Amino acid sequence: METVALRRSLLAYYRRHARDLPWRRTRDPYAIWVSEIMLQQTQVQTVIPRFGEFLRRFPSLAALAAAKETTVCEAWAGLGYYRRARNLHKAARQILAEHDGRMPRTEPLLRTLPGVGRYTAAAIASIAFGESVAAVDGNLIRVLARAFALPGRASDAKLIAAVRAHAERLIDGPSPGEINQALMDIGATVCRPTAPLCDECPIRNQCAARGAGNPSRYPGKDPKTARQILRVAFAWIETDGGIVLEQRALDGLWAGLWELPSASGSAAKRGLAARLGRPLGARVATITHDLTHRRVEATVYQATAAEPPGRAWPDPLAAPLSALARKAIVAVRSAHR
Repeated sequence: METVALRRSLLAYYRRHARDLPWRRTRDPYAIWVSEIMLQQTQVQTVIPRFGEFLRRFPSLAALAAAKETTVCEAWAGLGYYRRARNLHKAARQILAEHDGRMPRTEPLLRTLPGVGRYTAAAIASIAFGESVAAVDGNLIRVLARAFALPGRASDAKLIAAVRAHAERLIDGPSPGEINQALMDIGATVCRPTAPLCDECPIRNQCAARGAGNPSRYPGKDPKTARQILRVAFAWIETDGGIVLEQRALDGLWAGLWELPSASGSAAKRGLAARLGRPLGARVATITHDLTHRRVEATVYQATAAEPPGRAWPDPLAAPLSALARKAIVAVRSAHR
């Protein structure tokens, strides 16, 4: 496939049909960095309203660095994965200390910042500073594996290396950030994992997999792994102030989010009773919740505690909850109707 022709198609597509996203309306490296961190593990539609709110609260790198970590985490509520907020805050202070308050301009320097890996560094460097470096993520792997009919599973190091080599040739020229973003957009909206919309794809006439009539074969699928079972016990504690919730630690699963007081493991019920210092009451709801590699089986028990952990929320659904916690609260409310 001719690289020049493919570049031309990608740039023409991006300049006519790029998604209208708020972080694309600025050239401010700080704002672009914030957007890329928010987009790690969070869907675009969730990030869109939160991006502007966050920048209004922390309009500059200096403002972010000057804030308390807890304040930054509070502003992050609802985006999940609070480790990202903590790393963003640490990185802002590192930039002030080591780079005179100016965002590093190259992919290698950006990768020295907490929370910035190879993909994120490449995205920032190419979009904000025009560095010719490919931002290789799952979407880009899928698009180029199909475009060049590259064999191998999506997680295979050999396939990823081949994709990166093709991507580096594509971005080696003017507007590398637009090439990266064009591939991001095509992967997100057209070249979908299943049922790709080939007739709407700007590179359909240059796509080897489409030409062979089997685009969905690329890349090869990783074998499914059996989900492990995680057992969780929740306590439903009612007080005059509302339902007791506690905040999870800022590391680990559901970091920083709020939930009903809980314990997990094979002896979850016994562990929760030990935490509360009292036997648990009747079971009021049971739910299941699927994660990527785990299935959560949760039981909610009526409970009391001499000193309830966390604090009472008049409307517990107004708290920044994990999807599991929200499902548990809704299940209890439904059972009480």
